[in-house]
Amino acid sequence: MIIARSPLRVTLGGGGTDLRSFYERYGGFLVAAAIDKYVYITIHETFVEDLIVKYSRLERVLSAEQVEHPIFREALRLLDIAGPALEISSMADIPAGTGLGSSGSFTTALLKALHTYKKDIVHPRELAEEACHIEIGILQEQIGKQDQYISAFGGVTSFTFAVDGTVHAAPTPMTTATLYNLEENLMLFFTGYSRSASAVLADQNQRTLQHEDAVERNLIELKEIAERSQTALQRGDLTCFAALLDAQWEHKKQRTPAVSNSAIDEWHALGRANGALGGKLVGAGGGGFLMFYAEDKARLRRAMASAGLREVRFRFDFAGTSVIVQS
Repeated sequence: MIIARSPLRVTLGGGGTDLRSFYERYGGFLVAAAIDKYVYITIHETFVEDLIVKYSRLERVLSAEQVEHPIFREALRLLDIAGPALEISSMADIPAGTGLGSSGSFTTALLKALHTYKKDIVHPRELAEEACHIEIGILQEQIGKQDQYISAFGGVTSFTFAVDGTVHAAPTPMTTATLYNLEENLMLFFTGYSRSASAVLADQNQRTLQHEDAVERNLIELKEIAERSQTALQRGDLTCFAALLDAQWEHKKQRTPAVSNSAIDEWHALGRANGALGGKLVGAGGGGFLMFYAEDKARLRRAMASAGLREVRFRFDFAGTSVIVQS
């Protein structure tokens, strides 16, 4: 029995600059944090000749080539696992389509479990690149690289995306006190909406590929905001960091109107009026989770609860994609 898990994430700055259409011209920069909400993959050998794959549905096939789920199929193909006499299952703490990078977490967890099955040692960077190769290279998903990288590395990490596609990952510099306060005061509230990140990002990607001036200018400014966010964390200025969350949110809405709606705008305004120093929707937009930085947490909790939004409490994850059971 093998159980691997991969953390979900919240983006603290620079989301959207990790798409190839942008970073191959201007370079990208992003700060993200892995959280202790996970996607899990289990693998165990069976006594039947079928390959059994379980997710939101069940597939029972003779070989990996017959698997319909594209990520399962391509991961098995990449690692040259034919699949008979195996059962592979997935589950998650939080459902997909909620802006926390579940697809990237799923792919890295699956690859980690399969590498462990083959008794391979795999570095987080290799794991992230394999996941990107499957999702972006093979399956042509119009998404960025941050989800695969932050789930593989974990922590509160800064990523620089070079024009040649190279990704540099480093812990975001900050004191222990700042890290503790950041973790204590970031709050997530579920809007009740789910959506496809690739559908939202496709619009940005196509407009960037067409060199639409407004979109490129917006992303360049967003990259600068992410760099200022890192500086604020390094200085321990969390009030400034919170204000930059709001700045990111305004830029995201200007870039793609589909990222928000009247209800989300009202909830954001409600949070800002009730103790939040800043906040934004996490992920590509259109639904998922609102994230606020608030020092008056009790007041914000009451306001969000009165509006019917469910809070999900979390801590940061520093292990990244890992195997938690191997027997």
